[in-house]
Amino acid sequence: MVSALIASLTGCATVSTLDANKPGAPVVYAGTRLDFYLMQGGCCPQDRFGTEGPKYPAWDMPGSMLLDTLLLPLSLLTAAGIGFSAQGGL
Repeated sequence: MVSALIASLTGCATVSTLDANKPGAPVVYAGTRLDFYLMQGGCCPQDRFGTEGPKYPAWDMPGSMLLDTLLLPLSLLTAAGIGFSAQGGL
């Protein structure tokens, strides 16, 4: 069960787009948009999103939608150009 979770996260479109950090790439619902793009036969996800995305986008879509929704406040701030930096400790 844990290995399936880890395997799904390593191929997750949302995680991939966060790791890519490509200037000009979509930020709001980026993982869901990447999955939809791949399902529609998009030719060049690397150029548009900065990552290749998951091998099976239809399977990844529900998880990406959930994670994109949870990260929506941060992605809206990023899209608005408001920097967000978090620091831990005292």
